[in-house]
Amino acid sequence: MKIERIVIKPDPYEPFRLAQGYRVGDLLFISGQTAIDDEGEIVGAGNFDAQAAQTFQNLERILRAGGSSLRNVIKVTIFLRDMSNFQAIVSLRGRYFTPPYPADTIVEVTSLYSPEALIEIEAIAVVDAAAEWNERAVRSE
Repeated sequence: MKIERIVIKPDPYEPFRLAQGYRVGDLLFISGQTAIDDEGEIVGAGNFDAQAAQTFQNLERILRAGGSSLRNVIKVTIFLRDMSNFQAIVSLRGRYFTPPYPADTIVEVTSLYSPEALIEIEAIAVVDAAAEWNERAVRSE
């Protein structure tokens, strides 16, 4: 199976020896995205909404570089510094994702890569060419 590194320029992760993500077949595995700009500087210090918007923008940029989009995200893990932002995340999921919504794990952590970072999102997605959505309700009886 072919494995391809997802590359963007400029890549603010390069100094940390991290890949933005990998395409493995029709799947994308995206590293945790945070509220950083192209120079690796935090955006919206102390402002959760600004950081969340930048984080989703960065996630979308990496997905597009890998041949996908937010529409094709099937799993996210969201790391929050403060679980009081949970309802904001639920609202943001409705803004950035579309049904069927991705599987999700949301956890509170004591710190992220920077003391100023309030949110980080990692994702698994399908590439656009492979996406065929057929939402089914599965019932256990």
